[in-house]
Amino acid sequence: MSRVVILLLLCSMLSSACNTRNYTPKASDEVTMLVGTYTSPEASKGIYSYRFNQETGVITPLSVVEVNNPSYLTLSADNRFVYAVSEARDSAAVVTAFTFDPKDGTFKLLNKQRTFANSPCYVITNGKRVITANYGGGSVSVFPLRYDGSLDSLSAVYEGEAGGPDPKRQAKAHVHCVYFSPDSNYVFATDFGSDRILRYAYNPKEEQLYPLADSIQLAPGSGPRHLTFSPNGKQAYVINELSGMVDVLNYANGNLTVTQSVVSDTLSARGSADIHLSPDGRYLYSSNRLQGDGITIFEVSPEDGTLTRVGYQPTESHPRNFNISPNGKYLLVACRDGNVIQIFARDLATGELKNTGQELRMSKPVCIKFANEE
Repeated sequence: MSRVVILLLLCSMLSSACNTRNYTPKASDEVTMLVGTYTSPEASKGIYSYRFNQETGVITPLSVVEVNNPSYLTLSADNRFVYAVSEARDSAAVVTAFTFDPKDGTFKLLNKQRTFANSPCYVITNGKRVITANYGGGSVSVFPLRYDGSLDSLSAVYEGEAGGPDPKRQAKAHVHCVYFSPDSNYVFATDFGSDRILRYAYNPKEEQLYPLADSIQLAPGSGPRHLTFSPNGKQAYVINELSGMVDVLNYANGNLTVTQSVVSDTLSARGSADIHLSPDGRYLYSSNRLQGDGITIFEVSPEDGTLTRVGYQPTESHPRNFNISPNGKYLLVACRDGNVIQIFARDLATGELKNTGQELRMSKPVCIKFANEE
C-alpha cells in the first residue's frame, strides 16, 4: 500500500473521530424517555427519565420518581401528565398521576387511586378518562380526570371472561391491554383468559364506556396480550402470548375481523409479549421470551396490511417491552431479566435491526415511553 493511500486513510479516520467527538446535539435530535421498572429496596426505585438522542443513540440520565412496580405508564397528549400502574395486589394495586416536565424529566406526585383489581399492567388516557387493564383482577378500571390532571375516584369496573383451553393459565379472566380505537369511539381490551378482544363503546359526551356483547373471538389457546393499530387506522395487530402468533385484523366502525395469523414465536415457548409498528407503518415488530429471546420483524403490505416475516433479532433475556424512537431510527428493548435496555439501529428501508452495542444497564426495566417537547 502506498504512503499516499495510508495518509488518506489516516486523515479519513481522524476526521470521523473528530466529527463524532465534536458533535453538538440539536434540540430536534433530543427526546425525553421514560422507563418503568419492577422495584425492590436494593434495586430500581420507580420511573426513570432520560434524554435520548435520536441521531447518536446516546442516553443521558435526568431524574427518578419513587413508585411501586410501575410496569406500565402512559403520557397525556401534551406530555404534561404521566399515569402509571403499580402492578401489585389488594390495596397496593393503584394507578398514580404525576405532573411531568419533559424538558428536565422531573415528576411531581398528584395523587393515586385504587384499581380495586389485582395486578394492573396497562394504562391509557384520552385526557378525559384513565383506563387500566388488570391482569390479576381480570377487569378494566375507569377513572375520570379532574381539571388539574389528577385522578378522580374509580367510576366503573368491567369484568373480563374465562374459558380458554389452558387449565393453568386461562382458568380465569386476565385482561392484559386496553386501547382506544383510531376513531376514539371504542375501547378494546385483550382478555388473555378467554382468547377474546372485549369491546366497549365510548360516548364522548358522557365520557362513559358501555360494554358490547359481541366480543371478538380469537383462536382457542391464543392468549392475546398486546395490540396496536396501523397509522391509517385500517388494521389492528395482536400479539398472542401462548400461541406465539400475530393476528392481523381489519378495523371499521368498531368491528374487528381477523384476516391473517402469522408466527412470531417459532419455538412455541408460550411467552410472546409486545408489538409495535414503525412510525411509517411499513414494518411490524413483536417480542418473544422464554426461549430464543428476541424480536421478530415483519414487512407490512401497503395494500391490505398483511404481514411477511423478514427477519429475527436476538436480544438479552426476557424482552418484555420495547419501543421505537419517534424518528424511527432506533428500536430500544427492555430486557427485564437481562437488566438492560438494548439499543438497536433500524434500517429504514429494510426494517432490519443492528445491535449498536450501546445499552442502558438498570434493574428490571419493563416499559419504555418517549415524550416530545414540541
